[in-house]
Amino acid sequence: MVEIERKFLVNSDSYKKEAKIKTRIVQGFLNTHPERTVRIRIKGERGFITVKGKGNDTGVSRYEWEKEITILEAEELLKIAEPGSIDKFRYEVLVGNHVFEVDEFFGDNKGLVIAEVELSSEEETFEKPKWLGKEVSGITKYYNSQLSKCPFKEWA
Repeated sequence: MVEIERKFLVNSDSYKKEAKIKTRIVQGFLNTHPERTVRIRIKGERGFITVKGKGNDTGVSRYEWEKEITILEAEELLKIAEPGSIDKFRYEVLVGNHVFEVDEFFGDNKGLVIAEVELSSEEETFEKPKWLGKEVSGITKYYNSQLSKCPFKEWA
């Protein structure tokens, strides 16, 4: 399956008032190779394993495969993950016909807030909320797999 997703920085916390769902996510990576990443995630009370391929030239589209696994399986796999992990709250905000997933990071990435919107095509238009900032789609340092290795606190 191909995932088409655009990422943006967030310029205020007003999205929190608009959010319908808030979920804690903890994740680590079994593999962060540029050609593919393998992510283990605990999202609320559910576990997932996800494989993502390399992005296209725009960085907006890439292959993604995901399967739900048990919490116990996710916890066991996180024990063998590469060093570095991601801890964040995800807020789901309905804006027009799209749901924005806004990630507020903690730990070594505290202070970073990124919004993502999934689209059906790269050309699809969508309503942009006032709190949406600069687009960072395709900028590798904003990928969770990279934030686990070179966290926001280390950026100068």
